[in-house]
Amino acid sequence: MIFDDRPAVIGHRGLGSGDLAVPGGTGTVAENTVPSLLAALAAGASWIEIDVTRTADDALVLRHDPTTADGAFIVDTRAAASGLPLLAEVFDALPPEVPVDVDVKTILEDAVDPPSRRTGALLVPILRREARRRPLLVTSFDASLLTYLRENLPGVPLGLLTWLRFPLWHAIPSAAGLGLQAVGLHTGSLGIEHPDTRLRPLSHSVDVAHRAGLEVLVWCPKAEDATVYAEAGFDAMVVNDVPGVVHALNEKRAEAEPV
Repeated sequence: MIFDDRPAVIGHRGLGSGDLAVPGGTGTVAENTVPSLLAALAAGASWIEIDVTRTADDALVLRHDPTTADGAFIVDTRAAASGLPLLAEVFDALPPEVPVDVDVKTILEDAVDPPSRRTGALLVPILRREARRRPLLVTSFDASLLTYLRENLPGVPLGLLTWLRFPLWHAIPSAAGLGLQAVGLHTGSLGIEHPDTRLRPLSHSVDVAHRAGLEVLVWCPKAEDATVYAEAGFDAMVVNDVPGVVHALNEKRAEAEPV
């Protein structure tokens, strides 16, 4: 079992995507930075999610987009010049035992670079160390990366991600067939307004995934929809509005408690 509390609230890139105001009016924080990650924990997230990619000098840094702020491709930029946080240093800055969902953004060059330089090979020693200090989940859209990690990082849960209208009937069988432990479904892949939901309820798809041995994450749900996903049985939510989702779930739990 990956998640102890269900649904787990996972802070998307920390407190959320973009530059966000810290709850309580103490300034703003940028996504995929230590202050954003700590702010998400303070706001009630039980996990945090980070995006990881590699630089020209084979360092792993936190960044969602393939380019730096000035438009240079990260794969063409050395880590020191990128200004981006190093993965290993971010882990060291986090309190031990804080659970982390590592969303790996592989790059085009992983298809042709020597195996020792590819993103997966660079990840393994760092994550092997971190697995002794905290719960981990590694997620990616890249099935080849997940297959590599399955063989080289035993014991660390892995999850296949989908985006927008990636067919649900492909995502769950693919994740199960790859021997993974989780599947992450964007609200555009399986959401309240998705055409599939008119045919079968969200809970049916979650039940099929569970019977296949997969835990199910939904990412980027709105705070006002959080209880719908919770009632459908999702194991975790990767959210931009951590305080809003935590509040909505707590209110729903309070309503369910006997007076």
